[in-house]
Amino acid sequence: MKIAAVRTHLLEHRLAVPFQSASMRFDRRAHVLVEIVCDDGTTGWGECLGPARPNAAVVAAYTPWLIGADLLETEKIWARLYNALRDQGQRGLALTALSGIDIALWDIKGKHFGVTVSTLLGGRFRETVRAYATGSFKRDGVDRVEDNAAEVARYRAEGFHASKIKIGFGVKEDLAVVRTVREAVGPDMRLMVDANHGYDVLEALEFGRKAAELDIDWFEEPVVPEQLGAYREVRAGQPIAVAGGETWHSRWGMREPVETRAVDILQPDLAGVGGFTEARRVADMAALHGIRIVPHVWGTAVHIAAALQFMASMVPNPVRVDPIEPILEFDRTENPFRQAVIKTPIEHDQGVVKIPNGPGLGIEIDRDALAEFRMRDD
Repeated sequence: MKIAAVRTHLLEHRLAVPFQSASMRFDRRAHVLVEIVCDDGTTGWGECLGPARPNAAVVAAYTPWLIGADLLETEKIWARLYNALRDQGQRGLALTALSGIDIALWDIKGKHFGVTVSTLLGGRFRETVRAYATGSFKRDGVDRVEDNAAEVARYRAEGFHASKIKIGFGVKEDLAVVRTVREAVGPDMRLMVDANHGYDVLEALEFGRKAAELDIDWFEEPVVPEQLGAYREVRAGQPIAVAGGETWHSRWGMREPVETRAVDILQPDLAGVGGFTEARRVADMAALHGIRIVPHVWGTAVHIAAALQFMASMVPNPVRVDPIEPILEFDRTENPFRQAVIKTPIEHDQGVVKIPNGPGLGIEIDRDALAEFRMRDD
């Protein structure tokens, strides 16, 4: 099987109500899918984390190294592409674009052998996962405290056992949000917070110490990802477990945070870390050092399906009668093409998501949706 064509599909939707995290403002949802076609007609799909147009440009730059390659040689292809841009990009777009390509290659490999990607990765330890709801951004024109409380209460009513709250807008305001959410949902719902690297060390320490009484599961991206010493200081100086890793791409990007225990929970993103090929290495490294993994997920159902296949194959760590199970990040913000891009949406039932069991990623793309949400040039 040889690679005959590589295509990207830029998708976009303008939001009715813009929202923001501590580090970014969204007035639209924009994502890019990668389509790889083999000479026998088999097609695989992947997705890249991060800005859509730049990722598409880097995928195009990789394409000459892909055409004619043996699709089944995923390790060889990964090494070739990584080395092609090694001097220019050991992190960032070079890796996010490579991730989308790698996911698509594994999708084809699964279809070729008639098995799921998780089977190719070594086997399925689980057929379902519990999901946690991601949302609670700062939306334009509304009271953030009351808006977030009502939103998370809705997630609880839908059956989610946990939810993540966006912070990083100032310690005082953030504490007011988290307290009000906790009051709205009661003591039993798990709550996490994500600062999207919007704090400095002193703010992160203040927030963590004051928020600890609110029973927060983890404190995600408290400071900018380059400052690993700051991560360690935050981890040592306040009681909430620290999480991070969505932008620490590849095994090399993950190595120092893992070896120096900068985090308690590692969050590799399949569409950013280097695809399935690299995510396996990162998972092994985290297990070697006793660090829990909860993958980061942000994108369309293609990305969700990839994360689910990876999570199905995750070895319990530690192995025990009642193992610690991974949980799925499940974006609930406005995005009408998130599930529309596949013919059978991946949805939850009382906060539980079934892992697709068809060949490859286990999904079928809806090309009509790709046309409907195609990014315009305006």
